[in-house]
Amino acid sequence: MGGDTVQTAVRNAPLLECLAGKVHETPPMWMMRQAGRYLPEYRALRAEKGGFLELVYDSPSAAEITLQPLRRFDLDAAILFSDILIVPYAMGQNLQFLVGEGPHLSPTLVDHALESLVPAYERLDAIYETVRLVKAELAPEKAFLGFAGSAWTVATYMVNGEGSKDQHATRAYAYRDPQGFQVLIDAIVDLTITYLIGQIDAGVDAVQIFDSWSGSLAPSQFERWVIAPNARIAAAIHEARPGVPVIGFPKGAGEKLAAYARETGVDALGLDETIDPVWAAANIPAHLPVQGNLDPLALLAGGEQMESAVRHIIRTFEGRPHIFNLGHGILQQTPIEHVHALLTLVKQGA
Repeated sequence: MGGDTVQTAVRNAPLLECLAGKVHETPPMWMMRQAGRYLPEYRALRAEKGGFLELVYDSPSAAEITLQPLRRFDLDAAILFSDILIVPYAMGQNLQFLVGEGPHLSPTLVDHALESLVPAYERLDAIYETVRLVKAELAPEKAFLGFAGSAWTVATYMVNGEGSKDQHATRAYAYRDPQGFQVLIDAIVDLTITYLIGQIDAGVDAVQIFDSWSGSLAPSQFERWVIAPNARIAAAIHEARPGVPVIGFPKGAGEKLAAYARETGVDALGLDETIDPVWAAANIPAHLPVQGNLDPLALLAGGEQMESAVRHIIRTFEGRPHIFNLGHGILQQTPIEHVHALLTLVKQGA
């Protein structure tokens, strides 16, 4: 990898400086789902290459998609083009992405035991190759983010087989058989740690843990199934690869964010669009970098509503480490010109 030379170069990336605690007058910026369906160049490549999973496992195509938004926009980071369900796929579940329906995993763990799955860890190898290809092309001032799903969010798909509005089946499983559910969570955590370390060794500079469904849990369940597993992942990354930042993004956590920030040991905290920046500034430790949190619908709408929201976020987090981002993934229908306007606004200091 070039060892010390590579690491010295990427230390100058503004986003990595922010993750290390540096306050920037103009916040560095990237966008969740910045590599994807709102870009015409992505749609063209997908039409040529086939379905979503086929793109993820075609490493040159996945690397190209990862780099596409940085070729078009002055963003401060690339994020790996992949999916959080690569982990259950490597654990032995079958994975399909059906047009108009989203991801499907089988067999579901409502009907089958975890022990019935036959692991296929080689399914991680193509992802590492994508990282290596991106790293070879990425400018040194641009950070490179890897990611994985949190154990709770991944478990909701493994149990139910697909996404759901309230994660009813998985929440019921966790209440009905907490010991059995703990076995599943521990297995996901163990493989997630291996997977993230593999991404780091292949070339990513920092990693984000996506907990997309954390908002459905009661406080005591949140402590056990969100905070504790993410604390294990963060601690393992810090021990195995000192200096590599971990960003936690527990979507929907609300007031439970304060405990998450205190207890998980993450190096930065992602905020979804429902979090009032004023509340976050008052309740999240001042030294902890925050990331977010423009409503993706505000970006879709553009104009004065977007501009006002951007200014409010930047003013509120002034004086603390802040990475500008959306509160969740960019929407497919978002006009390209709105993204250009957002970048201009943020880069000019709003």
